Amino acid sequence: MISGSNLLTLYLGLELLALPTYALVAMKRDSALSTEAAMKYFILGALASGFLLYGMSMLYGATGSLDLDEILKAVGDQRINRLVLAFAVVFIVSGLAFKLGVAPFHMWVPDVYQGAPTAVTLLIAGAPKVAAFALLFRLLVGGLLPLTHDWQPMIMILAVMSLVIGNLTAIAQTNLKRMLAYSTIAHMGFMILGMLSIFDEHAYSAALFYAVTYVLTTLGSFGLLMMLSRKGYECETLDDLKGLNRRHPWMAFVGLILMFSLAGIPPTVGFAAKLSILEALIDSDHLYLAIAAVMASLVGAFYYLRVVKCMYFDEPIQTAPIEGGLIIKTVFTLNGLFVLLCGIFPATLMALCLSAMSTTLLS
Repeated sequence: MISGSNLLTLYLGLELLALPTYALVAMKRDSALSTEAAMKYFILGALASGFLLYGMSMLYGATGSLDLDEILKAVGDQRINRLVLAFAVVFIVSGLAFKLGVAPFHMWVPDVYQGAPTAVTLLIAGAPKVAAFALLFRLLVGGLLPLTHDWQPMIMILAVMSLVIGNLTAIAQTNLKRMLAYSTIAHMGFMILGMLSIFDEHAYSAALFYAVTYVLTTLGSFGLLMMLSRKGYECETLDDLKGLNRRHPWMAFVGLILMFSLAGIPPTVGFAAKLSILEALIDSDHLYLAIAAVMASLVGAFYYLRVVKCMYFDEPIQTAPIEGGLIIKTVFTLNGLFVLLCGIFPATLMALCLSAMSTTLLS
């Protein structure tokens, strides 16, 4: 899906990614919550795929090609039917918004995150987000760049709605998986703000950097929940994290690093990622959006710091020993340290993202 340059290839790649995910969500067949989440995910996913395919068909009808390079040339022709292209953009952006989980196409995210087994939730919150961003970039920048004035206002609205709805709703959550789900909605909104610059490799690389660092941080966050779970019991609520510092100080410290990164607090990589997006917004004269993003991040910091407060300042409720082998604890530790080191020395990863975007734009 990421390497495709043809609409059919991109769509097939997307469906090959989505269909197994529906089945994974429904793995707990005896759980009504899991089954309900899988049904919602499947029905809404099919609807979004229909939107995307309908938009692609209209794009093909208007340009006469399925190849992104040919579409890019055809869209720049002033003789083409602009009304059909406008409808195509609406359907394509709507379908992509669902795959990213941004508001108002976010209805499936909290239910799926809560209903799926934690290991499956970790998978859904990880690599598919980077893949969805790559698909968004390929279609909007690689194929529809001359229609920037049509799709950028839509991206702007989606981003602001995601920041507001995601952060405000997450405050009310006591279930950790639902809280991280609404957190994801807000983070995806922050990420797509990088798409508001016109053919700016630095802004696009900032969005890619944000996507990669978000995935690294959220993998560690769900990894913490997995390590605190055991047979017959899943760590899902804030109460389950109370007093973690007394039970396992190192695990609580790594959890603190991850929460600080999600909140965008220095010296973690989340701060560097947010700063790069804000710089891109200011450089493209979207100062008001940068201010709105900062305000939304301040609201979001509340529920991340609440998790830290539970781990460090509350009396423990769970007293069972923390299970997990040496390998999973080592991977979890490396994940947390990588988040910290990339925040202190972000230049290398940023350079890799910029190189990837430069190569893509040149090709």
